[in-house]
Amino acid sequence: MLDRTQPDSSSNAEDIASHGASDHEDKPVARGWGPLNWLKRAGQFFFALSFSSLTRRIVSLNLAGLVALVASILYLSQFRAGLIDARAQSLLVQAEIIAGAIGASATVQTNAITVDPERLLDLKLGESYGGVDDSLDFPINPERVAPVLSTLISPTKTRARIFDPNGSVLLDSRDLDIVRGIPLPPLSEKPGVVERVKSAVRTWLNRGDLPLYRELGRENGNGYVEVADALQGQKRSMVRVNSRGEVIVSVAVPVQRSRAIHGALMLSTQGDEIDQMVTAERLAILKVGGVAAAVMIMLSLLLASTIAGPVRRLADSAERVRRRIKTRVEIPDFTRRRDEIGHLSGALRDMTNALYKRIEAIEMFAADVAHELKNPLTSLRSAVETMPLARNENSRARLLEVIEHDVKRLDRLISDISDASRLDAELQRQDAIPVDLKRLLGTLVAVANETKLGHDVAVEARFEGRSPTDTFSVTGHDSRLGQVVSNLLSNAQSFSEAGAKVRLTCRRTRGEIEIVVDDDGPGIRDDALERIFERFYTDRPHQGFGQNSGLGLSISKQIVDAHGGRIWAENRAGPTDEDGAPTVAGARFVVRLPAL
Repeated sequence: MLDRTQPDSSSNAEDIASHGASDHEDKPVARGWGPLNWLKRAGQFFFALSFSSLTRRIVSLNLAGLVALVASILYLSQFRAGLIDARAQSLLVQAEIIAGAIGASATVQTNAITVDPERLLDLKLGESYGGVDDSLDFPINPERVAPVLSTLISPTKTRARIFDPNGSVLLDSRDLDIVRGIPLPPLSEKPGVVERVKSAVRTWLNRGDLPLYRELGRENGNGYVEVADALQGQKRSMVRVNSRGEVIVSVAVPVQRSRAIHGALMLSTQGDEIDQMVTAERLAILKVGGVAAAVMIMLSLLLASTIAGPVRRLADSAERVRRRIKTRVEIPDFTRRRDEIGHLSGALRDMTNALYKRIEAIEMFAADVAHELKNPLTSLRSAVETMPLARNENSRARLLEVIEHDVKRLDRLISDISDASRLDAELQRQDAIPVDLKRLLGTLVAVANETKLGHDVAVEARFEGRSPTDTFSVTGHDSRLGQVVSNLLSNAQSFSEAGAKVRLTCRRTRGEIEIVVDDDGPGIRDDALERIFERFYTDRPHQGFGQNSGLGLSISKQIVDAHGGRIWAENRAGPTDEDGAPTVAGARFVVRLPAL
């Protein structure tokens, strides 16, 4: 029996945990709630966020969506088209009323005509103003029409032109404005750079497929499509864009009396009339867009702080884990967050804990190996040093026997240690496949009965299922699972008396496959039920010292754990003795694996 005290790692774990926790304690900062301190902290916060690529992406994408939305609204195509249509309709009605008044005034003396605008508004289409003889047909006299045109055009802020049947301009409201002393914008002044940029932007926004408006001169009225149609007796409206990118809406109606066309009246909007209304709407949208952009930037920064900040802290902690592998570093815990950051935090914490456990296991394994190898080496050294001092052949023979025993023990230890050290790597490299336990266990039982491994102990197997169609399959590595069962069978045979039997039972439960190995040996001491799975622990009083490495059950537990299963040992209860105390009928090892 080999008694060995396991090193107590609880104090070391506490020291490591406390040291790791101390690495994450916040350093004291100077407290101050003044405006300058608050602005400084806010500046540092936003400055730190500005260097985060994730923050820049969040802000950029959110602003890109807002800019696209504002740009599409700024285009205002529907609003602008509706505004143009409404303006064209109003101009058309206004032109028909004015054309009716002009047709009536064309044959009446100027000093005898009295214009009542309210009565003009009550005229129906085609109805003449006044009781003039409809059989007379006189051309339009500018001197007679000018007062009427001036009276009706002045409040509307539109431009009116009257063309004779040949397309020449008879009267232009701009000339009336000059007479009345109303200043007009200079036509020949060269625009500056800013104005040219504005004109280019307006032209790009407003042009579309609209034709360009040009002044054709006083003799070329037929060059306007609407005027040419009006001289043919048809009313028409047109929408154009001038050289400054301003929308011009114009309508032309015939001026006629008694179905005789005296000329055409053309009304057109001022260059900036519609654009001013559209610009006002755009400014309102820009104001709303500016407020929305400010709110979106703040919300994006807050969103980035909830994403980029934790990710940066997790990355820094992972970097510290890489640099300080000998001291434990705790990963920030964000598992309370029900999102991807919380999931990432939990995964990193689990990975780090597994890493530290693996490191601790390797350190403990190295210490245990050194300890186990030191004992036979010490014994071997003592025997070799004592060999020259042996006085007779019997002493030399005993020393040679000790040397041979220690060499075999070293060979067993090195083989088992090599197998245990390769186990994790092999389980990670190999892909798990479905394993038929019924077939595997049948083969192992047959081999155990043929060889009996130096023991005259037979093995019998029994399979129990809830139904005849039940399968006994698991996902794993058949060679390693076979190693587990072989270790358990060999262990049970070694503790059984000659002629006894070892019983292997495989049964299927709801979601697991249970493998039970029973023997009729002396059982297991109560204090050793848990320790027998420890590395290098052995309790074999019936065998000589050093006959077993103590790694078989430890390796078996490691394999079962890697397959997501459980293994434990217990004693089978036997009949009570004379004093009524329960006896032990033998040992039982139970393995449970997830069923396929």
